[in-house]
Amino acid sequence: MSYEDSKQPQTTHAGQVSGTNTMAILSLVFAFVFSPLGIVFGHIAKNQIARTGQDGAGLAKAGLILGYVFTALGIAWMVFVFVLAANAPTTAG
Repeated sequence: MSYEDSKQPQTTHAGQVSGTNTMAILSLVFAFVFSPLGIVFGHIAKNQIARTGQDGAGLAKAGLILGYVFTALGIAWMVFVFVLAANAPTTAG
């Protein structure tokens, strides 16, 4: 294998580029940054991985799980703050 050959992306039999799926990586990153987007990217990544055979299924799964957990925690926090604010005593003077 020459140096020029090593610079070319590796391909599978179907002509798809192998390696880690970019959406899977983005899913994990966005699970921490903006969790609903991590969920969307995770589902897209899982579909792409099933179709192309790329690596990153674990990253996509982790992004999905963390995205759902952080989204649920965020919703629970907003409900808690709303209930707390609704039940706060008013200072009518």
